[in-house]
Amino acid sequence: MSTRIKSIAGLIVVLSAATVAAQQTQVKQTQQPAEPTGYQDTPMQPNGKWHIHDGTRPQPPIVKPGPFAALPTPADAIILLGPGNDLSKWQMQDGGGPVTSWPIADGVLSSGKGFIRTKEDDFTDYQLHVEFATPSQVKGNSQSRGNSGVFLNGVFEIQVLDSYNNITYPDGQASAMYGQYPPMVNASRPPGEWQTYDIFFTSPRFKDGTLEKPAVVTVLHNGALVHNARAFFGPTAHKLNPPYAASNAKGPIGLQDHGNPVRFRNIWIRPLKDGD
Repeated sequence: MSTRIKSIAGLIVVLSAATVAAQQTQVKQTQQPAEPTGYQDTPMQPNGKWHIHDGTRPQPPIVKPGPFAALPTPADAIILLGPGNDLSKWQMQDGGGPVTSWPIADGVLSSGKGFIRTKEDDFTDYQLHVEFATPSQVKGNSQSRGNSGVFLNGVFEIQVLDSYNNITYPDGQASAMYGQYPPMVNASRPPGEWQTYDIFFTSPRFKDGTLEKPAVVTVLHNGALVHNARAFFGPTAHKLNPPYAASNAKGPIGLQDHGNPVRFRNIWIRPLKDGD
């Protein structure tokens, strides 16, 4: 082989190596950092069993839900989000203005900038139906993937998350009582598919400003029971254990903006009265 050919061959090897190195550098630069899947430096939950968002807590077993079946709206339900584009029952949480930053089309509301909540803010005991879908295109991991939330009385969150093949701290996965209890099972559908929450909520009871009975919730996720008359420790929060306040006795329904394009549709509520 001539000296010239050897020089050209050597140059090609050097250029190829440089190209590969540049590509690897680019991949490292564009690769999303992994989100935390748990914490051990957070306060203990009030029952003293686990840290808030404890990553060592057992993951709920996976249960494949049955086919999606739309639940007919009862005649006495208040329709919060129907088949049209009416957002008159909603307002921005901050400032109370009209919802203009959450796009809606044909009854499908896409999460936008800022939390939203119902204008009615005196719900107490109720049955709540919510349909949602996390993004079809999977981006992120743990809590950065399809994250939103349904807030009961404005302060008790049932987590919305893409928990299909996505590990996160158990008390923050889909249908968790956020920061408090994981669901009994992971009944999540794949990304992009419509899912349902059917929530039965009893507000906390106070006497002279003192808590008598905690808030209690029963939740079905895609038809599977995931919470059975479980009591909240108090309002839900990230890495915190907020105490009950008398103002928690009633409140609005809220939907969370967490920077992920989660879709919602067919939301209705039935205020419940004691059978006695």
